[in-house]
Amino acid sequence: MENSKKDTWVLVTGGTGFVGVHAILQLLQKGYKVKTTLRSLNRKDEIISMLENGGITAFENLRFIEADLTKDDHWDEAVKDCTYVLHIASPIFLTLPKDENEMIRPAVDGTLRVLKAARDAGIKRVVMTSNFGAVGYSHKYPYTAITEEDWTDPNEKGLSSYNKSKVMAERAAWDFIQREGGNLELSVINPVGIFGPSLGPDISSGFELVKNMLDGTMKAIPNLTLNIIDVRDVADLHIRAMTSPEANGQRFLALAGGKISMPEIAGLLREKMPAVAAKVSTKTLPDWLVRIAALFSPKAKAIASMLKASRNVSNDKARKVLEWEPIATNEAAILLSVESMLKFGNIK
Repeated sequence: MENSKKDTWVLVTGGTGFVGVHAILQLLQKGYKVKTTLRSLNRKDEIISMLENGGITAFENLRFIEADLTKDDHWDEAVKDCTYVLHIASPIFLTLPKDENEMIRPAVDGTLRVLKAARDAGIKRVVMTSNFGAVGYSHKYPYTAITEEDWTDPNEKGLSSYNKSKVMAERAAWDFIQREGGNLELSVINPVGIFGPSLGPDISSGFELVKNMLDGTMKAIPNLTLNIIDVRDVADLHIRAMTSPEANGQRFLALAGGKISMPEIAGLLREKMPAVAAKVSTKTLPDWLVRIAALFSPKAKAIASMLKASRNVSNDKARKVLEWEPIATNEAAILLSVESMLKFGNIK
């Protein structure tokens, strides 16, 4: 590394998030100094508590900056003196907006706001969190692997507004780098479904899926196939992409490897955690019923859009270029999620 880690500042956007706090944890463990942005400084104690849960006891190398992706304020302060930026934050919507542009514009504009501030401050590299939705939903060949060369068409029929916002934001980032990025470097991480151990009680959308199985809310299990990644592996990939010379200008799919269906997840929960899995349904929901429900329910629509997606996805590039090896299997990541929900009282 060009500078010793103890003299290297890294900005992590979205420090209260599932991936963001794990990235902060690993950076501090490796000896970096870290700034993180929150929309409100009132939440900094949450981050400290989560980091303590992860084993951090000293916080002199951590600073908090109040900054919002939808506003220009304080981004110059956030990037000042930093060498790298891990842009993990994304705009938060408690309910899906009726107009998809209400989700797309903040995602695109927020990404450009961070990139402009990074360029103007002389940041070496930004590592941006995109997602699988920006890569694999237009892939039409189930027998060929999805790779980083693939792109989702933002006009793909049935594509959720969330995934559309991700592909549009990532496209905007690459266009910015090409047209006006100057010396700023960019790498992108494209995770699949993120599970694994949580450091606090807030649960991600993936956890919500499993929670709905465990509490009986999901009366029948959709025959949906997923790719999975442990959150610790996602954070590790960000840090590897941050420092690897070969990662400049590259995107990396983040997945443990292989795939697992939701009925298989239900079976895993019943087998490995029977004490909390009594309400997990043994019924499978037919695809046609999901598609009918999608006409009336936004949640069902999101599931229906995923039914046709190929899950033949390759993580070869991350393994080869970044010398990365995932630490958790699909099954282990799911079970660790359940253990976290038990620990923090999300499920009884």
